[in-house]
Amino acid sequence: MLKKILPALFLISFLTVLIAPVVVSAVEEPGEMAGTCTLTHDFGGWEKVRCPASGACDFDNPTYDCPMCCAMNAIYSVTDWIFIGVLAFVVIFILIGAFTMMTAAGSPEKVTSGRNYIIWAMVGAIVAALAKSIPSIVKAILQIS
Repeated sequence: MLKKILPALFLISFLTVLIAPVVVSAVEEPGEMAGTCTLTHDFGGWEKVRCPASGACDFDNPTYDCPMCCAMNAIYSVTDWIFIGVLAFVVIFILIGAFTMMTAAGSPEKVTSGRNYIIWAMVGAIVAALAKSIPSIVKAILQIS
C-alpha cells in the first residue's frame, strides 16, 4: 500500500513546491485591481470587440470593451496553465510507462501496465489539445471575431 501512496505524495509535494511561489506572486492588492486589468495576450486583431493590443485596459475607457477583453484574457491564461500542467503529467506518465516496460523482464503484467500508462498519457495529450481550443470555442459562441 505504501509503495503506491509514496510516489503520489512525492509528486504532489514536488508540484506544490513548484506552483506555490507562482500563485503567491500572482496576487495583487485589491486597490490595484479595481476597474483595470493587464492584458497578457494580443487581442488587437479582433473585429467586433475593441481591445488594446496589450498592457493595461481601463474599464472606464469608452474606446475599448475592457470587460470582454479581460474575461477572454483570463480564459486564455487559465487554458495556458491547464495545457502546461497536463503536458507535464503526460511527460511523467510516458516516462513511467517506458520505465515499467523496460524493467518488465518479460512479465506480461508489467508490459500491460506500462502500455496503459502510455495510453493514458496520450489521452492526457488530447485533453491538453482540447484545453487550447477552449478560447476559440468561447469566441465562436460569443461571436467575437
